[in-house]
Amino acid sequence: MEFTAPLARQRAFFQTGATRPAAFRRAQLEKLQAALERHEPALLAALQADLGRSPFQGYATELGVVHTELRHALKNLDGWLHPAGRRTPWFIAPARGWVQAEPYGVALIFGPWNYPVQLLLTPLVSAIAAGNAAVVKPSELAPRTAEAVAALVRETFAPEFISVVTGGADVAVALLAERWDKIFFTGSTRVGRVVATAAAKHLTPVTLELGGKCPAVVCGDADLKLAAKRIAWGKFLNAGQTCVAPDFVLVQRGGRGPFLAALKAAVVEFYGADPRQSADYGRIGSAGHFARLGDFLRAGNIFHGGAHDAATRFLTPTILTDVPLDAPAMQEEIFGPILPVLEFETLDEALALLRNYPTPLAFYGFTNDRTTEARLLAEVRSGGACINDVVSHMIGTGLPFGGLGASGLGAYHGRAGFEAFSHPRAVVRRATWLDLPFRYPPARISLAGLKRAMRVLLRG
Repeated sequence: MEFTAPLARQRAFFQTGATRPAAFRRAQLEKLQAALERHEPALLAALQADLGRSPFQGYATELGVVHTELRHALKNLDGWLHPAGRRTPWFIAPARGWVQAEPYGVALIFGPWNYPVQLLLTPLVSAIAAGNAAVVKPSELAPRTAEAVAALVRETFAPEFISVVTGGADVAVALLAERWDKIFFTGSTRVGRVVATAAAKHLTPVTLELGGKCPAVVCGDADLKLAAKRIAWGKFLNAGQTCVAPDFVLVQRGGRGPFLAALKAAVVEFYGADPRQSADYGRIGSAGHFARLGDFLRAGNIFHGGAHDAATRFLTPTILTDVPLDAPAMQEEIFGPILPVLEFETLDEALALLRNYPTPLAFYGFTNDRTTEARLLAEVRSGGACINDVVSHMIGTGLPFGGLGASGLGAYHGRAGFEAFSHPRAVVRRATWLDLPFRYPPARISLAGLKRAMRVLLRG
């Protein structure tokens, strides 16, 4: 499998400068917007086939998100492209300095299987807005959606501008062997390391959107019923297959019983007594992932749920208690509808436990005490965080979304996405009518004089 020739054609197209004008970028974003509307029925049907996601959920969590990103980019594109003025030191006066966003070139975008439309096309919106050409690789683990997205891309864009490649791990390996100008990857930390290693061979800049065990800490002063409701929504959305879903909950002693009761009540309220019948509850993405999740049910006690059916890849929303810290459910990212709930005595104890885990993509703290809130945010590292909510920090275009450490590198959404696919190029323009001689050899002042001068002349 060889991608050198098509990649060369895309790089040649980029080097013509065709992608740079704002009018071109806007036209391509509008084409994607129209194509998303035309292909909506096929995409929603594919999401239902792959993940058991209803059309309502498919639009709310996938297509609607991409439309929001498109509208935001179209509205703000001119402002993003406008050079941002910067002060220059007196030493080079008279001069003007600015930063202008330069497209990287040809970008490679890997999409995951859990949100196979949103997490592939949202980065593509940013890549187009930033003036890049791109190759998109949908996940083979959501095969029907991969086919539907591929059809959309091929119908909408010239292949020398945006192309799509489908296939399995061997295709991904072949793609990574090429030299790219930017790589954007969403997926597991394990594969993220592989991507970063391949990118390092060519010094290619990367954005890695990974995952981790996102903890929720429910303090004794929190509104337990509301916390349970919000955690249940974020956890069991897409059958728990969300990178920022709460992975486990720590509840302060005394609140455990009421919290568990409220959590169970929220699950029943959302999905009914039999979630199999709920149009709002999805299915596990693959047979292999379903088998992996089954192993997590063997540790601790099942407080609620536990029912599963391999034939339909159904796993009911499940709440676990008394899970040992060395159990797989507390050592690996669950990425499914299984939620361990543990108890802690003091905040010090909870914080000490969390320090044993790699930095997660998100952290959720529930408290009504501002001092406790400040301590949680100061002492729990994460890519993003919410206080008294879950997931909402990544909704919309106003806040950058990204990981830290093992949970990722870089950020996107809105302007942050545009910047993820842009190089901030510093430019200085100096006048020619004045050229002070003191910067040229030989030195005209003493070292002490130089130190005094630099305090003034290099001040921006």
